[in-house]
Amino acid sequence: MRRGFAALAAASVLVLAGCTPDDGLAEQYREGSGKNYIAGDGTVQEWAAGNRDEPVVFEGVTVDGDAFDSTALDGEVLVVNFWYASCAPCRAEAPILQSVSEDFAGAGASVVGVNVRDQAATAASFEGDYGLDYPSIIDIDSGSAQLAFAGSVRPNAVPTTIVLDAEHRVAARILGQLPEGSVLQTIVGDLVEEAGGAGEQG
Repeated sequence: MRRGFAALAAASVLVLAGCTPDDGLAEQYREGSGKNYIAGDGTVQEWAAGNRDEPVVFEGVTVDGDAFDSTALDGEVLVVNFWYASCAPCRAEAPILQSVSEDFAGAGASVVGVNVRDQAATAASFEGDYGLDYPSIIDIDSGSAQLAFAGSVRPNAVPTTIVLDAEHRVAARILGQLPEGSVLQTIVGDLVEEAGGAGEQG
């Protein structure tokens, strides 16, 4: 069974389905604060190479209207970030994702976003505001990119970041806003090194 995400189209249902009554994420949903997102706690989960499931393959249409196919990046570590524009943690972590994209460009890893709520114009405005140059799939209509991740690793929060190894198997998940510092950089760097690298970082 593939690791990954269940579709995020009904975020509240997914959050409650995967939580116990004492779960902090479910409590955030129930409190009805109107903040329009369910915040994770930055929990990092990793899987050793021998414990990873089958590769995840996904595709879609980007903010710019281009076709995206994950198989075009076979052999690269792939950082997949699930987000939408009005999510405050998504705004806070955008510079971290851009930094990873820049640092590993041509060095064995790429970043791709999956926008779960916005139309292209809204997502494009966000990308411009935060200087993001990596692609994001607009997945609000088809949900196909989200469904490709359906399996045992649930999102439970937006944002969530999944890191696929060079074979595109789920190797790590960060639930909620990315922690400050080098956590994601370290995860990606370790996976690039595991794969034998593809040039020098930076």
